[in-house]
Amino acid sequence: MTFRNGFAAALVVGAVMVAGLGARGSDAPVMAEDAGDLVYQTVQGDFGDVTLAVEDAIVNRGLVVDYHGFLSKMLERTSEATGGATVLAQAEWFQFCSARLSQAMIAADPRNVGYCPYSIVVYELAASPGTIHVGYRRPGTAVSEASMKALSAVDTLLTEIVAEATR
Repeated sequence: MTFRNGFAAALVVGAVMVAGLGARGSDAPVMAEDAGDLVYQTVQGDFGDVTLAVEDAIVNRGLVVDYHGFLSKMLERTSEATGGATVLAQAEWFQFCSARLSQAMIAADPRNVGYCPYSIVVYELAASPGTIHVGYRRPGTAVSEASMKALSAVDTLLTEIVAEATR
């Protein structure tokens, strides 16, 4: 079984476990979305509450948010110059790393450095206020058993953070 196929199975199991838990402060169901190499959980709630929950879920693991970006503000600021339509009401991302997991990942295959830092994105569509999407990009395909194990650990960390933030 490849990393991606194994991950897809884990995602389905995780989605079944998380379904019905509801967003922070509500009884709305959490929905899993699979968009190729992007994994999302979608919840009903307040954007600010969900972004705070993501940051808390990262910090609760003893990790440090290295960068908190505001994508929707950049898109808004540049929309006139680029002719871009307003699709996102709000979008932010968090970059962070786990020294332990990154050390293992890079020791397994130095090319895995390309997966650092880890990133979690939170967005709300202008057309769907109150529906908040929280997700991340899956680590890539591993070329060795050691690399597969290390990338799987990173994927597990990201999955757990998203699940905690969308409860």
